[in-house]
Amino acid sequence: MNPKKEVINLLKKELKLKDVNLSTPPDPKLGDYAFPCFVLAKELKKNPVEIAKELSEKIKPAGLIKKTEQAGPFLNFFIDKQKIASKLIPLILKGDYGKGKNNKKIMVEFISPNTNKSLHLGHIRNGLLGEALSRVLEYNGYKVVRTCLNNDRGVGVSEAMLGYKKFYPGKEPDVKPDHFAAKCYVDFKKAESENPRLKDDVQKLLVDWEEGKPETMRLWKKLMKWVYKGYKETYKNLGIKFDKEYHESEMYKKGKEIIMDGFKKGIFVKEDGAVVAKLEDYKLPDRILIKSDGTALYLTQDIYLAKLKFDDFKIDQSIYVVASEQDNHFKQLFKILEMLGFKFAEKCHHLSYGLISLPSGRMKSREGKVVDADDLIDEMIKISKQEIKKRHKILNEKKIDKRARVIGLGALKFYMLKFDNTTAFTYDPEKSLSFEGETGPYIQYVNARIASIFKKTGKFSGNFDAGLLNTPYEEKLINLLSNFPSVVSESAESYKPYLVARYLIDLCQAFNAFYLYCPIAKADEALKQSRLGLVSAVKEIVVIGLDLLGIEAPEEM
Repeated sequence: MNPKKEVINLLKKELKLKDVNLSTPPDPKLGDYAFPCFVLAKELKKNPVEIAKELSEKIKPAGLIKKTEQAGPFLNFFIDKQKIASKLIPLILKGDYGKGKNNKKIMVEFISPNTNKSLHLGHIRNGLLGEALSRVLEYNGYKVVRTCLNNDRGVGVSEAMLGYKKFYPGKEPDVKPDHFAAKCYVDFKKAESENPRLKDDVQKLLVDWEEGKPETMRLWKKLMKWVYKGYKETYKNLGIKFDKEYHESEMYKKGKEIIMDGFKKGIFVKEDGAVVAKLEDYKLPDRILIKSDGTALYLTQDIYLAKLKFDDFKIDQSIYVVASEQDNHFKQLFKILEMLGFKFAEKCHHLSYGLISLPSGRMKSREGKVVDADDLIDEMIKISKQEIKKRHKILNEKKIDKRARVIGLGALKFYMLKFDNTTAFTYDPEKSLSFEGETGPYIQYVNARIASIFKKTGKFSGNFDAGLLNTPYEEKLINLLSNFPSVVSESAESYKPYLVARYLIDLCQAFNAFYLYCPIAKADEALKQSRLGLVSAVKEIVVIGLDLLGIEAPEEM
């Protein structure tokens, strides 16, 4: 039940085209889909207007297509909404509408923190994007493996360990454990800025760690245990769970072995004692792979990890969700994998995303530089709680807390996911919690509103006459519902979960217009039941769409 696909297939058949791109007319009166005839002008050596006219006479309505019309250089298609609705509404209400089938296995790596710090604002966008993408892929039938890389060695981790030894020896965390480890790191960095000689201690501890000195390893394991315990709590709040967590400490040596083997084969060269990948011929900067002192870099481990992922899970695609600051890093990584002869190099994809900020002065960071993820989550729930108390004077505290959590996290997630991943933006907590506009609570409220309708009128009985749904408001809803499979499919194929968020905004705006102009309770029984069938389908898709974004759909707001 996909009218857009039906139009595309018809055009492919009639015009012998491999690909067909449709647009949406600016006014519904002009049709549901428009085919621009410019693409045929060069091949047919005709004016696009003339082509559109000829096609309107040649292509006859069939199936879900009610009629075609020429509009300048466009061929416009009108879909038979009532014919769609008669099959569509029952299909949606059966469940799993728009689910795809696919045998491919895709790995999505996201968040991947440096374990000397607690998670921050950037990790929230990263985590929500990675989780939403995973859910969209799963809905389309892909087998998804969620992974995370913990960067658990190196200078930063050593600085956190030294901060503990210097300022908190023998103490247990008196705050959330990952925040305690971050505190150790920040305090050491402050001391180091006042006494640069402390950098020598960092280098010494790095050597002790690489040599596996027992005392150093005990302290390292203790700090890492605290960090992971804290991370787990934050992940749970964000609705994130990994199938596999990789650790830099377990793989950096293997990466060095691959690189040295590549050097022996002449793939890489030595410059001033460092092993270097020459990439200028590929219009990329050359990249040091192993430093002159023999130490490994992030790229060193990434090379081995890329191989390990395909070895461990036999995946068909490997997606890295990492900020745009690392665009060049991944171009170099994928090219180096190709140089090493790894066939899976072409199956690696960097899902780049833009940076995010808060309004100036909005929140202070525990570390002084970035906004802590837990602080933002807590603030969203706190603001949500205040708003709920304003609206519901007699609601008990337990219900307030539950709703505040669902609405606060929903607001945070939706706002983060409604932008194209490449877009950088400023996150405003208050705006994201508005019940009006393009927000999570606005979408959640539609679900709650429909639940309220059912309480007043009773649920849909199953008696449905699609022919009665003939107002523009009903036809728009039918059209949008029929587009859902195309949206989730395109979202998966393009790795863009924001398409689902934008779709939900359109669907909910169309529902609110319908609700304003198409009474349900006061309609005669046949029309009432038909409209209840329509809004039941809307509710089903709103719940599915929100779930794809990792957001709960409350029955009451």
